[in-house]
Amino acid sequence: MSISRENILKLQNGSDVRGVAVGGVEGQPVTLTGEAANRIAAAFARWLSKKSGKPIHELKIGVGHDSRISAPALGREVLAGLLAQGVGAYDCGLASTPSMFMSIVFPETAFDGSIMITASHLPYNRNGLKFFTPDGGLEKADITALLETAALLSAQDADLSAAGKADLIPLYAKSLCEKIRLGVNAQDYDHPLAGLKIVVDAGNGAGGFFVEQVLAPLGADTTGSQFLEPDGMFPNHIPNPENKAAMDAIRHATVSNHADLGIIFDTDVDRMSAVLHDGTEVCRDAIIAMMAAILAKDYPGSTIVTDSVTSDKLTDFLENTLRLRHHRFKRGYKNVINESKRLNDAGTVSPLAIETSGHGALSENYFLDDGAYLAVKLLIAAANARKQGKQVDSLIEKLPRQFECREYRMNLLGENFKAYGQEVLKVFEGRAKAAGYTVAPNSYEGVRLSFTGTETQGWMLLRLSLHDPLMPLNLEGNRPGDCDRIVTIAKELLTGFDRLDLSPLAK
Repeated sequence: MSISRENILKLQNGSDVRGVAVGGVEGQPVTLTGEAANRIAAAFARWLSKKSGKPIHELKIGVGHDSRISAPALGREVLAGLLAQGVGAYDCGLASTPSMFMSIVFPETAFDGSIMITASHLPYNRNGLKFFTPDGGLEKADITALLETAALLSAQDADLSAAGKADLIPLYAKSLCEKIRLGVNAQDYDHPLAGLKIVVDAGNGAGGFFVEQVLAPLGADTTGSQFLEPDGMFPNHIPNPENKAAMDAIRHATVSNHADLGIIFDTDVDRMSAVLHDGTEVCRDAIIAMMAAILAKDYPGSTIVTDSVTSDKLTDFLENTLRLRHHRFKRGYKNVINESKRLNDAGTVSPLAIETSGHGALSENYFLDDGAYLAVKLLIAAANARKQGKQVDSLIEKLPRQFECREYRMNLLGENFKAYGQEVLKVFEGRAKAAGYTVAPNSYEGVRLSFTGTETQGWMLLRLSLHDPLMPLNLEGNRPGDCDRIVTIAKELLTGFDRLDLSPLAK
């Protein structure tokens, strides 16, 4: 049965396409079918032709994928959808999301657009499509328009032998190697990482290339690196730097192998986190602080854009230690990146847009959220610190450690949840002010309260989910018992909302 217009439109996930691509999980029927992928690829070709002004038969579009088990079948359908439109389609095979954007930049490929088949860190049965043009990733409105077109098309077969081949990862890895060589400028120029021991955990995603094609040629000792082989069932842990088991795995590998640094990527390598030699995790606030510290010398007084759930400790470090400005914006990597772009266009220097999730984009790198590029910047800093007899963690030694953080996700019941959620926020803020709590100014998302007294220290942020009937509550306490006290305050401020499920706060 042909997929309906309604079901095609449901595949939108913000600025990406995502769905269930593999059956067998109870309650999760396949939604991202081969037919859907074929039609969506054809729609992208038409959309790109209109946007670029190029006749569709002159377009060159690359197609890559991560290690997911559904990737080969979906890849064939995407290529067929492009070829049937007359596009010059190129099969890039196993790739990373950032490398698929760079396929547009590299002169050896110079594609007009590209499609990455990935669902980031989601379970093995999910998959999706990300789209790139020379301007970067598509916006939410672009995806809506693309899916509207796909709903009008029919899937078409094509001779897949007509697709070209592009071995993209070696090109991408070569560019990363040269950035490290230039950034370190070691006496042994070709081997700037000699003497450093770096452990990588690729989570059986697409990031295994970083060991053999970047670190090893540059002289690093990569003993202890793990889960480098692509395996779309992800047998060892979820390839997600925000996952506790994943971070435990890279921390253990780093410490047990006496490495200088551990690096962990998500499935499609657009995110990363790190572990220092002593097992300290460089994630969430710390990865933001580290990248800002690396950039501070080149961009003095500049503005760092982050998502909304960063801590007050990070703000203090950025502004009072690094002498930068912290612009705490909304959640969502596209939101953060677009805000940083907007600031630069308005004359405010903003070199870094980064989320606590590890999504980070630099102005010097096309504002591309690229985990491997963040790793490159970190490796350059580590090698340069070593020249001075220091460890790279000296860059963030003045960042206070986080004591305890929590997130509660409270369901909103009934219809028109957004309007009800907005009313909750309005009343919540009013009650907080009346009780004498400090409400953070310039909150771009939700209501944020700060606590600096002797009884309670920390902060909380109540916000409304963009897409789901949920109100997440993020909070951080600085001492034992602070989180519990903040939860008690939250309950008091949220009493009387019969459509807001407060039961998570009781756990």
